Amino acid sequence: MFDTLTNSFKGAINKIRFYDDEKALKKALAELKKSLSNADVHHKVVKELLATVESETKANGIGKENFLKALQSDLERILTTKGNQGFVFASKPPTVVLMIGLQGSGKTTTTGKLAYFLTEQKKKKVMIVAADLQRLAAVEQLRQITADMNVTLVADENSTPKKIVKEALKKAEKELYDVVLIDTAGRLAIDDELMDELSTIKKVANPDELFYVVDAMTGMDAVRTAQTFKEKIGITGVVLSKFDGDSKGGVAMGIAHQVGVPLRFIGAGEKMPDLEQFIPERIVSRLMGAGDLESLAEKTANIINEKKAKQLTQKIKKGKFNFNDFLEQMESMKKLGSMKSIMSMIPGMGGMAKQIGDMDLENSNEIKQIKALISSMTKKERENPELLNNTRKRRLAAGAGLSQMHVNRVLKQFKNAGKMAKQLSGKGGMRQMQEMMKQAGSGGIPR
Repeated sequence: MFDTLTNSFKGAINKIRFYDDEKALKKALAELKKSLSNADVHHKVVKELLATVESETKANGIGKENFLKALQSDLERILTTKGNQGFVFASKPPTVVLMIGLQGSGKTTTTGKLAYFLTEQKKKKVMIVAADLQRLAAVEQLRQITADMNVTLVADENSTPKKIVKEALKKAEKELYDVVLIDTAGRLAIDDELMDELSTIKKVANPDELFYVVDAMTGMDAVRTAQTFKEKIGITGVVLSKFDGDSKGGVAMGIAHQVGVPLRFIGAGEKMPDLEQFIPERIVSRLMGAGDLESLAEKTANIINEKKAKQLTQKIKKGKFNFNDFLEQMESMKKLGSMKSIMSMIPGMGGMAKQIGDMDLENSNEIKQIKALISSMTKKERENPELLNNTRKRRLAAGAGLSQMHVNRVLKQFKNAGKMAKQLSGKGGMRQMQEMMKQAGSGGIPR
């Protein structure tokens, strides 16, 4: 997501090799200016950033470390603006959020992602209100999105947005919902009709938050439309959708600094879990190639059951990890979101995230084959892989539509993974893990 910016920072920093080399600093700033402009960062933001970084570096002494510190602190300043960060709940529930934006911005999908985030990570009771009756497909889209989620959908194609919102809010108060997300209509362009409808819904809903959803791929247009919505309807936060498709990432800097409204979330992939809170210092950490272990820890803590995790650790230590455990872990991993997003949070793994691309843990051929293989096993074979002799393997190969050679390879990989897990969970295992993380971390921007 931040490939272009991260690479530009690395390129600029590497220009400074010696202390008090003013010529090298000028080269670094020139490199930075060129790269930031190519990354769609607004020229006013670029000018301000360069001036501050230059003066701070000179004040503390020209050198790689001081240049890095100045760049990091100024990036945080630019990305931080007055207002809430992430999701903030109202003192008296339900917290009402109006989701607004142009047609095609990803507003309806983002509403679903936000509902997923609130139910899975925050464990809240959530209602979605389908108030976009301009595009009837939006109502059906929300039905499909919420079908597999623990979320209530209030929808009525034969009603009016105003009436639907009124009835939904009564239901939310009566049935003690924590959050109400209202998906509103959009247009292909900003017009009076759109703004009048939004104003009406805003009066009825009296929202705690107005989240403007904008497509990151629109570049500088995203900044202009956000500014217009702020002036005409008022917004308390911006959600950048499709940010995973924008390797430049400069639009984030423009919105935060120029519009003066905090970025609250970024869409990091196509799946429902692929929505991340925009916390400036964490985003800067990722921009600098140092990952974001804090966000990763938050994500995994809410997905992985602590009690089950302890039971699994005991199984691994005893070498008792079986195929049932494997399937259970696969289901948990699905809730974490795309591998690309996860890898970008691990120090030094940003480059690998680019190579992984949109790898799908659920639908890749390898995973489908493993699931087919496990489905062909008996209950005893799943619980005790040691039972799998050649006769049983032949039966599994036929049942899963695989060759026996493929079956042997998968079983060998499973056995090796079990051995490594047992080794890492044993004495000295944590030290090995830390060494691996240190090596990974060395891939970030040099300090």
